[in-house]
Amino acid sequence: MDFSINIKEIFTAFMVLFAVIDITGSTPIIIGLNDAGKKVSAEKAAGISLVIFIAFLFAGDGLLKLFNIDISSFALAGALVLFVLAIEMTFSIEIFRNDGPEGSATIVPVIFPLIAGAGALATTLTLKAECSVFSIIIAILLNMTVVYIVLRNVYLVERVLGKGGVYILRKFFGIILLAMSVKIFASNLNTLLASLS
Repeated sequence: MDFSINIKEIFTAFMVLFAVIDITGSTPIIIGLNDAGKKVSAEKAAGISLVIFIAFLFAGDGLLKLFNIDISSFALAGALVLFVLAIEMTFSIEIFRNDGPEGSATIVPVIFPLIAGAGALATTLTLKAECSVFSIIIAILLNMTVVYIVLRNVYLVERVLGKGGVYILRKFFGIILLAMSVKIFASNLNTLLASLS
């Protein structure tokens, strides 16, 4: 593995992953989960996501092949989870049951699909074509630092925006998330159908 530091590659990988993860856009979701008693642990979310990203970077292709799953199918599954979450946000209904240990929402839906979702993991594999593995690892570390800071200070956003602002943001990002899930689903469905024909 090449350990030389390439600032351009690191910046490129960081910005691509930052845009896909979009943790700042997810703050209304995190606040909503916390208010519903579904505690989100910033340490666990950032730490587990970091492990998932690094592991998937090295073993993603092989792991999916082991289960006879391609990237398109994996992305389709993630898009469906995003779609359900977007429905919750937009229409204020509960679909994700609070059946995790101690009311935690750290694993689902925060780590998957919000942080380490199918789109972000697939993007990580795609970046290997443009950037060195070392540059991608640094970009992942930087993104997980941002994730940790945002999750630790999520109520600062609420204080700045107020309850009304958070409500409007939640509805707005619900629609954005809905559009993203449809786009991911449609593009990967086309790829999957093309590969089957």
